[in-house]
Amino acid sequence: MPAPQALLVHAGPRARRHLLERGLPPQDVKVVAGAAGGPKGLILLPLDAFVFGEWLPKGGHAVDLVGASIGAWRMAAACMPDPVRALGQLGHDYIHERYGAADGRMPSASVVSQRFRLTLQQHFPASAQGSLLAHPRWRLHIITSRGRGLLHRAGRWRMPAGFAAAVTMNAVHRRFLDHQLHRGVFSAAGQGPEWWLRPQPDLPTTLVGLNQENFEDALMASCSIPFWLEPVVNIAGAPGGHYWDGGLTDYHVHLPYDRLEGGVALVPHFQPRLVPGWLDKPLRHRHGATPFLDNAVVLSPHPDWAAALPGGKIPDRSDFKRHLHDPQERERLWSLALAASRQLADEWAQLVSQPSIDAQALR
Repeated sequence: MPAPQALLVHAGPRARRHLLERGLPPQDVKVVAGAAGGPKGLILLPLDAFVFGEWLPKGGHAVDLVGASIGAWRMAAACMPDPVRALGQLGHDYIHERYGAADGRMPSASVVSQRFRLTLQQHFPASAQGSLLAHPRWRLHIITSRGRGLLHRAGRWRMPAGFAAAVTMNAVHRRFLDHQLHRGVFSAAGQGPEWWLRPQPDLPTTLVGLNQENFEDALMASCSIPFWLEPVVNIAGAPGGHYWDGGLTDYHVHLPYDRLEGGVALVPHFQPRLVPGWLDKPLRHRHGATPFLDNAVVLSPHPDWAAALPGGKIPDRSDFKRHLHDPQERERLWSLALAASRQLADEWAQLVSQPSIDAQALR
């Protein structure tokens, strides 16, 4: 019996016409975006390895790599001299990281931050950062969220109150989120994507040059989930303040890809919907496609394939607590899910090898 279909391809109206008429040669991809989502991103690593290790380099052109949280980690790994190895190390180390304490409690945010920073230093040593940031074709952009208002500083009461205020303001209008959480984008060579940030970004945004002095802090901040990790304070070259997870402002990198000309944005994702910000998760009316996605191609796993994974679902952050007393079981399930995810890459490789992509393959 053949294996069930693993990959779904969702295309906005412009992207759909593009795929039907000429398929997707690698040179037609102008942007690759990596969403926040913690362990859910593990299933995308084989797809990333194919995209950055085999397929996209054949285009020989410049591509913007935009990421938040684990998506930023994935995009930074793609800029390493050996992206397949770097992405493989990300998967191995993420799976085998243990945050549980001997007394059965989760460790403090301080402890998790210390461990995670050591992991980033091992993955991106100072000796490799220069070539990563000066990659001849990949232009890295890391999204962070800088605290404002009550969140300008961390504190026992300020953080709960500040995030409560952010929830309220965001519910009124997404742009009001800026009163508590301001988007900061760290871009290699200080050159932000024209299609995104000029003349007017979709959210108030501060652009900061990404360099060896602030690379580690920017990536650390982009992955610093509030209450799980501590914020990164006063990043070099950026406005002062406390910086948190980039997913707070840009959870699934739902950006104005419709401004792109002459190509499409590729978003490998763990679900078909691109939720704009983390605080939009309960706001179902913001989960639908918008004109921003008219020129986007979103790759996601088929729900039946995901339900057939060991454990019956895609890995997620709740597994750390679910298997707190048996981390070996979590590691086993996640390793099996990662291995099964190779099917996503194989199916995408088959699709892009064709001169056009059949309408039946598109959603």
